[in-house]
Amino acid sequence: MPDRHGPLRNTRFLLEIDGVARGGFSVCCLPSARTDVVEYREGNDGRPTNRKLAGSTDYGPLVLKGGVADGTGLYEWHRLVEQGKLGEARRPVAVVVLDEEGQPGARWEFRDAWPARYGAPRLDATGKGVALETLEIVTEGFERVQ
Repeated sequence: MPDRHGPLRNTRFLLEIDGVARGGFSVCCLPSARTDVVEYREGNDGRPTNRKLAGSTDYGPLVLKGGVADGTGLYEWHRLVEQGKLGEARRPVAVVVLDEEGQPGARWEFRDAWPARYGAPRLDATGKGVALETLEIVTEGFERVQ
């Protein structure tokens, strides 16, 4: 594959859950990763500054918003968590950005992901917008693999 001569657009992407592509999302907010900084000083250390070590890493949520469709798969996935079946709810998840030809570009893979929040759409009979469901997915880690 030849090198790209510019950034990928943020308008074409796929969500994969258990390796199966799920479409219909209009917004995807990828999480950030933050590693805590632990500062310390030794009693006999003559340095004027603290030493810094890496602490634990925290991963923000993956937030998805998409048009309501006929299927109840995402809602049922969240129901597993509500029913206390967290082990069954944990899934591998990936977000793939597509190039102009629809080919995979950048890819982020999330491990042990599960839906912490499901938001039903706000309905408005006077509006013209699309009914959107919101899904907030938490993860125990992610990496960009492509």
